[in-house]
Amino acid sequence: MADCCSGGCSSDKPPVDPRYRRVLWIALWVNALMFGVELYAGWAAGSVALLADAVDFLGDAANYGISLFVLALAPIWRSRTALVKGATMGGYGVFVLGTALWHLQLGVLPKAETMGVVGFLALLANCSVGALLWAYRNGDANMRSVWLCTRNDAISNVAVMLAALGVFGTKSGLPDLLVATIMGLLGLSAAYSVMTHARREMREGQAPAPAAPAPASVPAATIELKRR
Repeated sequence: MADCCSGGCSSDKPPVDPRYRRVLWIALWVNALMFGVELYAGWAAGSVALLADAVDFLGDAANYGISLFVLALAPIWRSRTALVKGATMGGYGVFVLGTALWHLQLGVLPKAETMGVVGFLALLANCSVGALLWAYRNGDANMRSVWLCTRNDAISNVAVMLAALGVFGTKSGLPDLLVATIMGLLGLSAAYSVMTHARREMREGQAPAPAAPAPASVPAATIELKRR
């Protein structure tokens, strides 16, 4: 029994990496904090890109929490959770695209200075989390989804800063809306990647194991020799 618990036997539950668990807790708190910062700044600045990024931070905080919950579960449940997370990412993308269209009709001019400062702060936060998650980027579907979320966040932060520069230079809200649209499309792309990876893992996990080859029959002559 001791040998089995130490890894001598196969198990449906993978060992939990304590370092990965700590990284997820750090990522959860960083994203929860940045959600509050960007939500307030987005409404104050009238920026769709910042609001979209705030929703993204909230979604990531929830994803990290889910990841912590499924760390010790069987691989099939981790893959199913990744499917749910992928659907959430896709919903985020649709939400951002719809919000961008709504703000296009309103014609609001966001505050470029606020967008730039908060975007840079968010970039620092995501780069810090990304550095911690780098070693786990090629893990299972659940780990991959966590890495993709952080990577896309960093790209979105750079885009928000570019949008701030565009708004400042053109005195128009179109750069903000353009970046929000790109962020929505990134969310849809990441959702497709995560869900495809999770489905593949589920198919591989449910596939029946190949039958063991039958032992070769012992020739009768050999049996007779042994008797002698």
